[in-house]
Amino acid sequence: VQLQASGGGLVQAGGSLRLSCAFSGGAFRWFTMAWFRQAPGKEREFVAASRGSGGGYSTHYTDSVKGRFTISRDNTKNTVFLQMNSLEAEDTAVYYCAADQRIILSSIRQAAHYDYWGQGTQVTVSS
Repeated sequence: VQLQASGGGLVQAGGSLRLSCAFSGGAFRWFTMAWFRQAPGKEREFVAASRGSGGGYSTHYTDSVKGRFTISRDNTKNTVFLQMNSLEAEDTAVYYCAADQRIILSSIRQAAHYDYWGQGTQVTVSS
């Protein structure tokens, strides 16, 4: 499996960005897809996840992005998106997409349980 993240950039506070993660090398619809982020000097943290077909494509978010970020997936294009609105300076980080086929619901917020990772894309929000 290979993941290719894109869409990062520099945006002013209150603005929007949409990240994309292209997936290849597996049966996309069965994979849980997630976004994590890592700010300088901080640990990688969970942002959002979209479970695969077995999980009903349910979506999950960390509290700090609920109502502002939306994760979605296009199974025809093997791509997962992260629409980020009302961006704040605290959202500045490198954003990584991750994938795993067998991850269980109780583990989806834990980076260590994902087998596949993209290269990361920088998001910088200026205040």
